[in-house]
Order: sequence, then structure tokens, then C-alpha cells
Amino acid sequence: MAGLDDVFGDLFSNVDAAALFSPSGSYYERFVEVDEVDVIVVGTENDVSAETFVELPLEFDNISDRIRFGLEGALNQDIIEDGDTLACATSVFSDDIDTVSRVRADADSHTGIYDLFARSRADPEVIKSVLELAIELGQKGQKGKPVGALFIVGDAGKVMNKSRPLSYNPFEKSHVHVGDPIVNVMLKEFSRLDGAFVISDAGKIVSAYRYLEPSAEGVDIPKGLGARHMAGGAITRDTNAIAIVLSESDGLVRAFKAGELILEVDPEAY
Repeated sequence: MAGLDDVFGDLFSNVDAAALFSPSGSYYERFVEVDEVDVIVVGTENDVSAETFVELPLEFDNISDRIRFGLEGALNQDIIEDGDTLACATSVFSDDIDTVSRVRADADSHTGIYDLFARSRADPEVIKSVLELAIELGQKGQKGKPVGALFIVGDAGKVMNKSRPLSYNPFEKSHVHVGDPIVNVMLKEFSRLDGAFVISDAGKIVSAYRYLEPSAEGVDIPKGLGARHMAGGAITRDTNAIAIVLSESDGLVRAFKAGELILEVDPEAY
């Protein structure tokens, strides 16, 4: 009579490595003793002193994002190769590892999530808060109508020097930060108006209604995207900021860094 090992054995057969997401010391030690598989630890801290480690800049609540980040980080660090098959063990229902996924590493499906969070100047939690705000705006719009928005995150001093005000800055003397629910309501309301939001590395709302003035020369954005995307891409080429753009026309959220599009998210599929 078949047992569970016979039914689930295919999950673990012919894998090139096991990726353990924030494992306990005892769990990690059990895997290290398995000779035929390489072990990769992925987490915010290398608490188990793993030899092969991919650092998470934050704890991703979404399991798919967590695994995608780990795989992209491992590919980026040449820990694994394109086409490798991994058994990814992580926690979903408790603090302990309780779920295993069989995933194939695919360099062609690179999402940019690793570059966005791990290699940006701004605090990862700030980037996450702005990205989630843009996605929520894309899902719900403003008062039921589609809106566009442009958020420039990080290197705020240089961004302010390369832009000018379109109107009175409602955040000029304030000390509010993105991620606060009340502040997010304000940002959604102001998103109806022209101009970019400028946000510091630490998440302080520096300004709204900014007209970005970098040259668009040499910035390559996909066809069909307009001035908002061009301005966002250009300012990230000239500064160490990232740009998160919600398109009013197609509803997608895009992130630019160093003048290049590195991430595209459909809010309805998030």
C-alpha cells in the first residue's frame, strides 16, 4: 500500500537545491546532513550561520513574493543557475516551516523585485509601503475612477533640486510618513492632481505637486507609456531615487531604477 512518501516524493525528486526560508537551527541542521542536496537559507537574518545565504530586506507576507525574491536573489548571486529546480520550504500557517513548493528558477521571468528592494537607497519598508499604496490605488481608483500617480522614493534632496513646484506643497512643514493609514488617505486624495510625490529614504513625505525636470534623452520606456513614466524613468537615471508609477491608461504599476523599468505589477492580479 502506498504511503505519503510515495505520493509526495515527486516534490523532492531530482531537485538541485533546497531553499529554507527563515528556518530554525534544528531544522537547518537536519537538511545540512542530507548529502545529495545543496542548502540555501533565505531570511532577514542569517540566524543559523548558513554558508549559503540570501538576505530578505523584509518579511514578505505574500508567499509568492517571498519565494520569487529568494530565487531572484540566488540567481543574482550566482548561487543557482537558470533552470535549476528547488524545493522551497517556508512558513504559511505558523511560525515553523510547514509548506514546501517545487519551483524552477527562470532567469527570463525576472520580475525585478530583488533589484527594487535589495539594491535601492530607500528603506525597504518604505518601498513596500509605497508600492502597496500604488497597487491599492490601481485596484480601487479614486472615488471609483481610474487615476494615475507618480511616487519618487529616496534621494529626496537631489530630486527636489531637479524639480519645481506646481502648487502649494501641503507637506512643507509636516512630519508625516508614508504607511500611516491617515497619511495614505491624504496621498490618495492628492493623487487626483498633477505632479509627483517626493518621499525621503526614511518615508517622510517631502512634497506633492512636483514637476520633474530631468532630460528625457537616453531614457528607454516601453511604447505607449506617457510623460509620467518618462519623467519617472529620467529622474531615477539622474538620482539614486526609484520611481513607482501607476498608469491611468492601463492600470499597471511600474517601478523604475537607474533609468530602467525593473518591475511591472497588475494590481488586479496582486
